[in-house]
Amino acid sequence: MVLSLRRRGPGYEENCPVDHSGQGPAGHIDANRPVHVVVLGAAGTGKTTIGRGLADLLGLPFGEGDDFHSEANRAKMGAGQPLTDEDRWPWLASLRDWMSEQEAVGRSSVVACSALRADYRDVLREADGDVFFVHLVLPEDVNLERLVARQGHFMKPVMLGSQRAALEALGEDEEGIEAINVGDPIQVVEDLATVLIERFGARLSA
Repeated sequence: MVLSLRRRGPGYEENCPVDHSGQGPAGHIDANRPVHVVVLGAAGTGKTTIGRGLADLLGLPFGEGDDFHSEANRAKMGAGQPLTDEDRWPWLASLRDWMSEQEAVGRSSVVACSALRADYRDVLREADGDVFFVHLVLPEDVNLERLVARQGHFMKPVMLGSQRAALEALGEDEEGIEAINVGDPIQVVEDLATVLIERFGARLSA
């Protein structure tokens, strides 16, 4: 495995081994519920590439967070204006509702969403089913380089500073992992899929 991982959440000790039982630390996750894997991070960290790759490899539906933004939100970001909380709450709620729709038909899912702050992630955690976060991390210079190289996206590189400033690391009550995403994307996806399968097993079935 080429990823540098830190596991977060109730019952995990930093850098502890993955639990192979499928039950997780302290058995606090229902082994029969679908799991929503939320790939999060600042713009340019590879959320869509890694999230879509995971969804394809695991055979799960994929929710691209950018697709849930209103036209007004897109216009603001395209003009280099950061979104306000009032802009974000309806967007996060629509993502949460999509996740619940997948759970209603017995499906797990993968979602790509910036989810910068804990209170934003709390909205996603309201979805029916269980939520597991994959926080993609990059050194700031690499992050900016990737963002500048990206073509045709409404998110402007000038907004990266505000995103990184707002970003909050996963808390002790948020189950997930932090992954430094500097390797080959295919290998990163395979490594993360291995972690997820070891953690959740058949619960990741679509």
